[in-house]
Amino acid sequence: MSTLYLIPVELGDTPQERVLPTYNREVILGIRYFIVEELRSARRFLKRVERDINIDALTFCPMGKHADASLFCQYLKPLEAGEDIGIISEAGCPAVADPGADIVAIAQRKGFRVVPLVGPSSMIMSVMASGLNGQSFAFHGYLPIDPSDRVKRLKQLETRAIQEHETQLFIETPYRNQKLFDTLCQTLRPQMRLCVAAGITTCEEWIVTRTVADWQRHTLPDLSKTPAIFLFGV
Repeated sequence: MSTLYLIPVELGDTPQERVLPTYNREVILGIRYFIVEELRSARRFLKRVERDINIDALTFCPMGKHADASLFCQYLKPLEAGEDIGIISEAGCPAVADPGADIVAIAQRKGFRVVPLVGPSSMIMSVMASGLNGQSFAFHGYLPIDPSDRVKRLKQLETRAIQEHETQLFIETPYRNQKLFDTLCQTLRPQMRLCVAAGITTCEEWIVTRTVADWQRHTLPDLSKTPAIFLFGV
């Protein structure tokens, strides 16, 4: 049965054997059609999977932010012909805080088989290592850029964290990590637990949880070039 495979990639400059099962390679090498967030990085990823792979024999369709969503149904035509398709996003797992969900939704509506492959998810791994509630958590993507709107949103999320005992997760563009961290320390209650999880699975991995009051006595490492997830909860 033809299958739409969701193919995870490394979160950074990490050897694939550390984070991706051998089975993934077997699946990838059997696929000729790929739907990708960014063509160049997808091609590089496939070359890391198999140095001698014939990239020119493969078909790639874009699903990034500038892609034409009206074409997504056509991207799945190979499934109707019995061919497998792979979805590849920029980092981590497709369709989770990354493009791909719209295409998966079409595949589900049409009754195609959808299979997620095992790989690193920075959200799940940050929750695992944070010591915060892993039974109830919510990912919010990016917070508002406007300072007043950002503080207002953080207050709303803090209320959720307290009332529902729900861990709150969000990200920021790396060069704004320090500014977000400063806002968190100035806005959240001193007893709130705040985790900074950066460079997950890479040699720069740094995951620390402290109360806001404790963070105010420490200096955050330079994370201006390192992807990070921020989490807080009671």
